[in-house]
Amino acid sequence: VDLLKIWTRAPRLEAWGDFVEKYKSPKHEVNIAIVGKYVDLTESYKSLNEALYHGGVANNCRSNLLFVDSETIDPDSCSGILSEADGILVPGGFGSRGIEGKICAARYARENNIPYFGICLGLHIAVIEFARHILGMEGANSEEFDKTTPYPVIYLMLEWYDEKTDTVQKRDETSAKGGTMRLGAYSCNLKEGSLAYEAYKTQEISERHRHRYEFNNKFKDQFIEKGMKVSGISPSGELVEIIELENHPWFLGCQFHPELKSRPMDPHQLFREFIKASLKNRQAN
Repeated sequence: VDLLKIWTRAPRLEAWGDFVEKYKSPKHEVNIAIVGKYVDLTESYKSLNEALYHGGVANNCRSNLLFVDSETIDPDSCSGILSEADGILVPGGFGSRGIEGKICAARYARENNIPYFGICLGLHIAVIEFARHILGMEGANSEEFDKTTPYPVIYLMLEWYDEKTDTVQKRDETSAKGGTMRLGAYSCNLKEGSLAYEAYKTQEISERHRHRYEFNNKFKDQFIEKGMKVSGISPSGELVEIIELENHPWFLGCQFHPELKSRPMDPHQLFREFIKASLKNRQAN
């Protein structure tokens, strides 16, 4: 501005001042366990980390991030490793390494009423855990990890209605890579009265995706009967986008990546509500 001799008003930094004050000296704090397999490289979750900080500031709360290597978790060690967590988040990822540890974490969150936030793969993990331990589907899994599973509750959908092109998109397993990934922004319709609806305050949303595998609708009725709610679904009605659990303080998995839309002054609604629920859990205990 000085170099080009351009007149401008003084910068208005009041909102940033309030943000910095709450970031540096918040009234509260929560411990959020991020259960993943890239924890030695925490920058792998950079946008996720920042979104958790944004959600913390929105609640006048410091988000203490506890990075937990899912390969270190098993049924015997889970409670000890996650005992300090006020909320548990399972992020996205690919491949079978560390999957069983993430399933243990989801079960721990479900059984102990700890707020759970599953993003992309984190939704798949919650579905697999519920299938095994609530529906009694021994060996339930995602086809991504076990193509011979007797209960493919997460599977590679070979066709879906693409609202962008108004066509049915088809693919086969040999070409289900790269360009055939469900990538970019897609719409989602929310169910009124759900955690998702209360967070967004609207019925239709648009979020960014990056995945190949989907919830298998073949098993949907069984999940719903036992207490899993489908609170977000694609406009075509074919794709499950958000799942929640009945009789749990805050348990939500989403197929998309909300962290990509979070901003310091405009935190994503789901991160704001996840931190709020985690803070409530901390204060109750």
